[in-house]
Amino acid sequence: MSVRRVMGSETEFGVLAVGEPHANATVLSTRVVTSYALRVARELSRESSGRNGSDGQTSVGTGWDYGSEAPLSDARGYTMSREQAHPSQLTDQAPVLTAEEIAAEAITESAMYTEDMDWRKVIMNTVIPNGARVYVDHSHPEYSSPEVTTPLDALTWDAAGDVVAARAVAELARGAEKTGTPAVNLYKNNTDNKSVSYGAHENYMVDRAVPFDRITSALLPFFATRQIMCGAGRVGLGVDGSEPGFQLSQRADFFERTVGLETTIHRPIVNTRDEPHADDTKYRRLHVIIGDANLSHTATVLKFGTTSLVLNLIELDRVPALDLADPVAALQTVSHDPSVTATVPLRDGRELSAVDIQREYYRAALELERELAPDGLDQDTRQVLDLWDEVLTDLADDPSRLADRLDWAAKYALLNAYRQRDGMAWNDPRLIAIDLQYADIRPEKGLYHRLASAGRIRTLVDSETIERAADQPPEDTRAWFRGTAVRRYPSAMVSVGWDSVNVEFPGIRRGARIGMPEPLDLNRETTREWFDAPDVEQWVHRVAEQRPGTVTGTGLN
Repeated sequence: MSVRRVMGSETEFGVLAVGEPHANATVLSTRVVTSYALRVARELSRESSGRNGSDGQTSVGTGWDYGSEAPLSDARGYTMSREQAHPSQLTDQAPVLTAEEIAAEAITESAMYTEDMDWRKVIMNTVIPNGARVYVDHSHPEYSSPEVTTPLDALTWDAAGDVVAARAVAELARGAEKTGTPAVNLYKNNTDNKSVSYGAHENYMVDRAVPFDRITSALLPFFATRQIMCGAGRVGLGVDGSEPGFQLSQRADFFERTVGLETTIHRPIVNTRDEPHADDTKYRRLHVIIGDANLSHTATVLKFGTTSLVLNLIELDRVPALDLADPVAALQTVSHDPSVTATVPLRDGRELSAVDIQREYYRAALELERELAPDGLDQDTRQVLDLWDEVLTDLADDPSRLADRLDWAAKYALLNAYRQRDGMAWNDPRLIAIDLQYADIRPEKGLYHRLASAGRIRTLVDSETIERAADQPPEDTRAWFRGTAVRRYPSAMVSVGWDSVNVEFPGIRRGARIGMPEPLDLNRETTREWFDAPDVEQWVHRVAEQRPGTVTGTGLN
């Protein structure tokens, strides 16, 4: 096997209006998404202007196809009723601004200014040319990355979302200068330290044949301890952060259950949402909600890479026996211990540290991968295993060595330097402000970005590659097809989803739906020449010829 599998990330950004702490967050998030949709529309208009078969115009925003959304379908074999569901679970319907929200902070031409585009349209969802989705998720702007196949690519297109966020902030800042409306800023963090948490989710394609209870039992000890490598660090303990201290994870204190369907209430360590966005007879999408929003390259690669390797262990039934006595308590015990020495009880009576538990998973993964690749590991798998071993060794010997590689360790070192210099206690508001500034997505303001620019935090992908990924899709998944379709025929895109593209043809009531049930199909190698078609109708006919049965609609004469 290999660390390679279809994977992707989702990041909900913290959002603030400069100077207006009580501004409506949903309206602010809508401004962010609208500003970026308009930026993309301007760029695509310039690209398409004068192109053969194009009028040089493009629409603003891309609708989302909710057809394959099934947020109430549970992997344990049932579907929750809509009456039982919390409103935040109903992600299978388009978000809307209420009259109260619009009145609270009206979105008008003066509030959303641009020279070239009409601001009167409010955009709450758009699919961008790199294959990602940018939308309003409740009261946060969210970037859902395109599908990729390696941890390094997961890092690249996750970090590309930070570029997208920074561009949107810059767009709004320019508008604020001209109109006097508040500027908006975004933070790649997971809590406002006022009892509210927002997610940084991961997604992995898993073999549908693997029993879900096997997935659950194997992941609980892994997720409870993975934070020693992938935690983003947080000032304050408890959901409201009121208890003084520092912890490894921004999310740990918000989890209440081991297993469950919810994502915003009664949060479970293992989420059971069964929404594959692919052929559901073959694939399961493991929806992981336990992770932190990482800026560190090493932490991000380890987050995706180690999880993929543990999924290999699960699929081949090679997981080490590491049953925690109380996974939720263990999660919080580990998070509250920056020394990384605390132990947690197992059901068999053993007491192990998080490093011990992660080392067991590492040894099992190394043994399996070597067994399955006797001629040598591929580069991606070798990179993850080497990083895993290196980080666990330093955590056991001296965690402070990792200030140049892990978010929590970098933040802890930075905060302790301020504490020693100015004699601050852990409940000093200035420390909370530093914690927040670490996550500021503006390269010139965010402390992470400043540390990385100064060479104090190691990076694994150069900034130019990440910048390109904000505009270009991955080449080896269906994200290539989705993103290139949005770039090549933007005005024809009615709605787009993870496994579908819906287009309209010139004329009345004519269009087509292109299904994309295979995440690894419709990649650059197989579809590049299809996009030479001069207009969308000929392009769809070409797709229908090459992939019989995947195209349906009213315009296929």
